Amino acid sequence: LSLSLSLFAAVIRNYGNLLLELSGVVPDGIVAFFTSYQYMENIVASWYEQGILENVQRNKLIFIETQDAAETSMALEKYQEACENGRGAILLSVARGKVSEGIDFVHHFGRAVIMFGVPYVYTQSRILKARLEYLRDQFQIRENDFLTFDAMRHAAQCVGRVIRGKTDYGLMVFADKRYARADKRGKLPRWIQEHLSDSSLNLTIDEALQLARHFLRDMAQPFRREDQLGLSLLTLDQLQSEEMLKRIAQIAHQV
Repeated sequence: LSLSLSLFAAVIRNYGNLLLELSGVVPDGIVAFFTSYQYMENIVASWYEQGILENVQRNKLIFIETQDAAETSMALEKYQEACENGRGAILLSVARGKVSEGIDFVHHFGRAVIMFGVPYVYTQSRILKARLEYLRDQFQIRENDFLTFDAMRHAAQCVGRVIRGKTDYGLMVFADKRYARADKRGKLPRWIQEHLSDSSLNLTIDEALQLARHFLRDMAQPFRREDQLGLSLLTLDQLQSEEMLKRIAQIAHQV
């Protein structure tokens, strides 16, 4: 038990150091997601005791999503104000909460998003147990497979809040070693998997910061519309698919 608690304390400290270092590198807004309100409260309390929050606030203002809708709306408003006026801010949120399911962080409102932990659903729910039983009996889907798929879907939903168009950009940080496993990574959407190369897995904080600086420096270069002419967001397989060829034929016929 003592070993488990000391490991958990080390994880919390590493999470705090990661947020602190990123707050000094990433411009404007950072959104961080936790797996539950209780988990977030415990970690934030530890960060406060360790002096991490005080150091983070030297770089950016901190706002926290709560279970109170009015408080969360006020926090979002102030967060956006801080991003607009150049002060920069961090929003601490919860996966499966209001922010993760209904709010987009376009452009400078979300230049980085961090997923702390894997957002597994609470498994003691009677409704969930009945659903798992149905999936097992009717479709032979194993409980672990469904729970992992559901967790990865929610993780993708959270981090996807910062990319809302082809001219938008942001860092996506999966701050949990489990995301590097093939069975977890393979359940993320393809558009995220394509950017999870072996060189971006199991990074130290220093290595992550180095990649972040390089990425943000590249993104800060002047963007010319002419540079994008002739480029496609579709893969060759997608372009050559039967459905796409039909659509191209229809467009050609209309012209």
